[in-house]
Amino acid sequence: MPQGYWCLVLHNHLPYVRHPEYEDFLEEDWFYEAMTETYIPLIYIMENFLKDNVDFRITMSLTPPLCNMMEDKLLQDRYYTKLSKLIELAEKETWRLHNQEPFFSTAKMYEQKFKLCMQIYEKYHRNILTAYRNLLNTGKVEIITCNGTHGFLPLMSSDRVRKAQIRIAVKDYEIKFGKPPRGIWLAECAYSYGIDKILKENGIQYFFIEAHGILYGEPRPRYGVFAPIYTPNGVAVFARDMETAHQVWSADVGYPGDPDYREFYRDVGYDLEYEYIKPYLHKDGVRRNVGIKYYRVTGKVGLDKKEPYNPKWAQQKAAIHAGNFMFNREHQIRYLRNIFDREPIVVSMYDAELFGHWWFEGPDFLNYLFRKICFDQDVFKPILPTEYLEKYPKNQVLQPSASSWGDKGYYEVWLNGSNDWIYRHLHKCEELMCAAVDTYHPQIDELKKRVLNQLARELLLAQSSDWAFIMTTGTMVEYAQKRTKEHITNFLTLYHQLKENRIDNNFLSWLEYKNNIFPHLEYTIYL
Repeated sequence: MPQGYWCLVLHNHLPYVRHPEYEDFLEEDWFYEAMTETYIPLIYIMENFLKDNVDFRITMSLTPPLCNMMEDKLLQDRYYTKLSKLIELAEKETWRLHNQEPFFSTAKMYEQKFKLCMQIYEKYHRNILTAYRNLLNTGKVEIITCNGTHGFLPLMSSDRVRKAQIRIAVKDYEIKFGKPPRGIWLAECAYSYGIDKILKENGIQYFFIEAHGILYGEPRPRYGVFAPIYTPNGVAVFARDMETAHQVWSADVGYPGDPDYREFYRDVGYDLEYEYIKPYLHKDGVRRNVGIKYYRVTGKVGLDKKEPYNPKWAQQKAAIHAGNFMFNREHQIRYLRNIFDREPIVVSMYDAELFGHWWFEGPDFLNYLFRKICFDQDVFKPILPTEYLEKYPKNQVLQPSASSWGDKGYYEVWLNGSNDWIYRHLHKCEELMCAAVDTYHPQIDELKKRVLNQLARELLLAQSSDWAFIMTTGTMVEYAQKRTKEHITNFLTLYHQLKENRIDNNFLSWLEYKNNIFPHLEYTIYL
């Protein structure tokens, strides 16, 4: 029998970015990069685990915006074009660097990785949600949902609009995966009193929270963060273990900062001759990252002082760090088992994009880690939240504390001087949305129904927590402000057209095409 369990939770999320009005668009690259560096590599390693009888368990959220982007035909085709161009560039680079080591080995590695991505992408006919559905059905992977558009629930104006975020999430999951979700990742791990009641009403069995949400709960947690609790409304809560968070996440003391790993910020989009790289840039010709990087972290030196990347060294480090992570979990779990009257669970929660996108070797780390856990030790086993709840159905009842992750842990990232202006507009739109539903339901014709459905889409998209987050971090702020204002303006324009009975069908049709998230959405989620 194992002395304890380890639960890996990966949060797969991107805001809904889709711009059919442009031939190419900078922020759409977020999706294409994550596909190549994170979402498809994760599929590859998990499918190989199954082939090799590795006893793995991974819990992952696939947020509704991300799922809708993965299934969107326009984005599927654009990603195919992007990946084809990357393969072409990698082939040219392999030829150009054929006698220059270690650059040649790195170029060859990229060529192989990109071609493998294309192989998997074509295997699933450009819809990789099919692969994730297959993985869900193995029982080794638990796919959970998230708030409809990653909306920050505690800062919404009423439970009625919070419920809409959860209802559309559950409905979209059922359409995508053929059954209701068992768990949810609350956007930004943001919890406030009463949210668990909404989750319970929508069939959610468990969610995740930041460590202090449990540690500062009432009464004090008997097992700290190393066992789930039940809220007063009967929903299970798992809390993040901070030791594993720092070990992997921290740029200063975590694994990704190792000198042998790939440097994220130095890219051939800036390094190579302009005329050579120009065909792989956007139509505007502006230099930007294209995804091929030849240098390693090296240390705290300028980008011009970075040393060449060596793929073999990086692989060796990924294997060493996987062994170190496993060693630390063995000692942590042995210690906890000695003081607990049950097997503890250590919950490690990360943004999935850390593995592959930000930390290029992250998927290799996970590959080595699960193989080592399966074959090289017997102290602990990986586990899914539902499996642990089946093993220990009786747990302490506790009222979690209001909390979030992010700087300081209490919403400040999403409510501060850089972004507080958005909430008076969001709250007014939330009020008008509910008023419109009450006014026109149920006696409503097809045109007004389309308007109410699109009003819901525009409001949901405006509520995305990503926009407030970006305004705080100071990167791509103009885009975040533009998206917030655009969805609010679309909402108000449509609302007044509806109220004054002068609906512009061309305007409505354009919004339905451009902002087409949740094709099956019904405004009745606000009832």
